Amino acid sequence: MQTSNARAVITGGVSGLGFAVAQRLVRDGGRVALFDVNAEKGELAVAELGADKAKFFRTDVTDEAGVVANVAAAAAFLGGLNVTMNCAGILGAGRVLGKEGAMPLSQFQGTVMVNLVGSFNVAKACAALMQNNEAGPDGERGVIINTASVAAYEGQIGQAAYSASKGGVVAMTLPMARELARFGIRVVTIAPGVFWTPMVDGMPDSVQQSLAASIPFPSRLGKPEEFADLAAYILGNTYINGETIRLDGATRLAPK
Repeated sequence: MQTSNARAVITGGVSGLGFAVAQRLVRDGGRVALFDVNAEKGELAVAELGADKAKFFRTDVTDEAGVVANVAAAAAFLGGLNVTMNCAGILGAGRVLGKEGAMPLSQFQGTVMVNLVGSFNVAKACAALMQNNEAGPDGERGVIINTASVAAYEGQIGQAAYSASKGGVVAMTLPMARELARFGIRVVTIAPGVFWTPMVDGMPDSVQQSLAASIPFPSRLGKPEEFADLAAYILGNTYINGETIRLDGATRLAPK
């Protein structure tokens, strides 16, 4: 698939990695529907991308009926739907046994609901529409790209909920790709390391420098546009399917 033909739903699309993907696709000639809960940032994102190329949809990715309705509305705006980019996520940091006692179950559930269940919820709603697309080269009708994390493999202390949710995203990639193959829909996951995002911007300089020093090469944080470049490459290479690709500068997370 050429990025110029992308008609994409992007969750977490108004900032960070999701917005970087939106910028890349629009720059290449594609159109995007930005799913997020932050309406203020959504308006700013659309203003930057252009109202003819992008539209914001306030979306709770854990709401099944709401997602189905917004996916249908997005497809109408886009003039079709052939790309899903799941970037919505929360950290949900917290120890299993903290100073104030055991982690509330609601905290664990909330993290898994957004990061894992939310990704599945949006993916299956989009796939339901993609299956009816006219087949392109190799019979392709759509591409779903999920976002995991290197924490799916080397979760740190305080990341039990986050790592479990991202590990679930990794684990569902292959079975989903195998199942949707008969419809010509590919499923791929990116597992980023530590990237420059609004979350990192709020950290003290000493913490940012420590994070950068822990990355073997290049010894710096990842750039959102590098994530977007990989997403664009995945769209363009039809033979990439059912795989999770680490994008992390060879970093491996320490226990804490």
